[in-house]
Amino acid sequence: MGLKTAALKKSIWVFHVACSPCNNCDIEILDLLTPRFDVERFGIILVGSPRHADALLITGVCNRHVTPRLIETYRATAKPCVCFLFGACSCQGNVFKGGYNVPRLIDEIILEEDPNAIIVYIPGCPPKPEAMIAGVVKALSVL
Repeated sequence: MGLKTAALKKSIWVFHVACSPCNNCDIEILDLLTPRFDVERFGIILVGSPRHADALLITGVCNRHVTPRLIETYRATAKPCVCFLFGACSCQGNVFKGGYNVPRLIDEIILEEDPNAIIVYIPGCPPKPEAMIAGVVKALSVL
């Protein structure tokens, strides 16, 4: 186990990437930071730059305009970088899949960029904060 992977088990710094979302998932992510759920007690901290992040929290669908920015953001993170896909749109495209402006799903874009990428799917529309916490804890226990 590498030093970075061992450190991920103690605290994880995340950067939120909004890829054209409807903001339902974004509101639930912000709810995680409130005193009710308080994910900071687990060492999960939202950071303002992908260069400081250990993980990306991705919401929404990746349209043609956002795709280059997602790739640029992923390249800016230190590796290994865990990508959490929150919500039905980011996991499977939902109603936007196959649309003229959504050529590929987010996991396809990330895996094309880095075939060894770690992707965690947390489905729901929107997923509840409890499901988000459970998904993050389960993913970190596997690393």
